[in-house]
Amino acid sequence: MSEISRRDFLYQAGLLASASLLSFESLAAKVPNLQLAYSAITWGGKDLDAMKDISSLGFKGVQLRANAYDTYKTKVQELKDIIAANGLALPMFSSGNVEIDPAKEASTIDYHVAHASFVKALGGTSIQLTNSARPKDRLPSTEELKRLAFVMNEIGKQTADLGIQAVYHNHMHQLGETPEEVDIIVQDMNPKYMKLLLDVAHYHQGGGVPAKAVLQYKDIIGALHIKDVKSPLADKPNDPKAYKFMELGQGNVDLKAVFDNLQKINYKKWAIVELDGVPEKTRTPLQSAEISKAFLKDKIGFKI
Repeated sequence: MSEISRRDFLYQAGLLASASLLSFESLAAKVPNLQLAYSAITWGGKDLDAMKDISSLGFKGVQLRANAYDTYKTKVQELKDIIAANGLALPMFSSGNVEIDPAKEASTIDYHVAHASFVKALGGTSIQLTNSARPKDRLPSTEELKRLAFVMNEIGKQTADLGIQAVYHNHMHQLGETPEEVDIIVQDMNPKYMKLLLDVAHYHQGGGVPAKAVLQYKDIIGALHIKDVKSPLADKPNDPKAYKFMELGQGNVDLKAVFDNLQKINYKKWAIVELDGVPEKTRTPLQSAEISKAFLKDKIGFKI
């Protein structure tokens, strides 16, 4: 090989190597530098089993529900020690329903502030607010949606004094089912006190595009539920309202687009994998979690 040919060869090889490196780096950069947790809801109240399994899979946080308050409100240190022994953080606590009836405003605020105090004592950071006030025979009014935002703001003011962030969870069959409803609520939320927990599966099933919502609400997203949902169902092919929550990658949510946009907005907070219950009764909660973990590793590129 002549010296000129050798130089050309080395030059071209260098270009190819650089291109391959850039391609690899670009691929790697698409994985958001966020924190991954897993919700205990799949275990149906068996929180000790949930934390053990979640920890064994390599997730760094757990979301507990209000049943933990009922069990451990007088044994806070015991639960705190269990969470720590499993090497987990408590990035989210499901605080439950927010009443919009003015007669129940004071009691609903007190209810959630009590949960916030519990979470603070456990070393947690946030409480999740939902609601059950969706009318059965009509669409919710703008006034009802704004009323929910108002009460949540009042809750958020008091939890902020404790150092606990309150977040609103969009949800099917509740106020905030459709993207339009979610937007009315979010626009009336005071970002000083309230953030959005964007549940990508509920948002998808409500008619929205979760990846677009990531960009639209990037300044107010405080946490995410990474979740999948399947619709229509094989046994109800003609019912567009029938759906089932699934392990990640087993439903219709474009999760890759969600993660791509999370990387674009440089999201570094918690993303919590959630599955309400095992979709196939032959599986255990741990097996369902293993399926979701495999998706996150193999399809998205997370190192769990």
